[in-house]
Amino acid sequence: VQLQAFGGGLVQPGGSLTLSCVASGSALSISNMDWSRQAPGKERELVATIARGGVTNYADFVAGRFTISRDNTKNTLYLQMNSLKPEDTAVYYCSAGPPGLRPRPYWGQGTQVTVSS
Repeated sequence: VQLQAFGGGLVQPGGSLTLSCVASGSALSISNMDWSRQAPGKERELVATIARGGVTNYADFVAGRFTISRDNTKNTLYLQMNSLKPEDTAVYYCSAGPPGLRPRPYWGQGTQVTVSS
């Protein structure tokens, strides 16, 4: 299984950005997918998760601002980020695995998101 994340960059506070993660592997191995992030000097934290059927969960700090989605026909995971704040600055990682298995066994390389004026 391989995951490759795209779409990071520099954005101003209040702006928007969409991350993508292209996955290869069996449907079971990428059944549940997450976005996590790690800011400098901080531990990695879970941002959002989505099951193959579309059920989603969000961390409180992004609820209402971020939307996780997936296109199973393209094996692609997305994270639409709106109303970005400087504290959203981090390396964002996608991950995947079978239902109920944590930590996720498969991880992408990460993409940097910087929110700054």
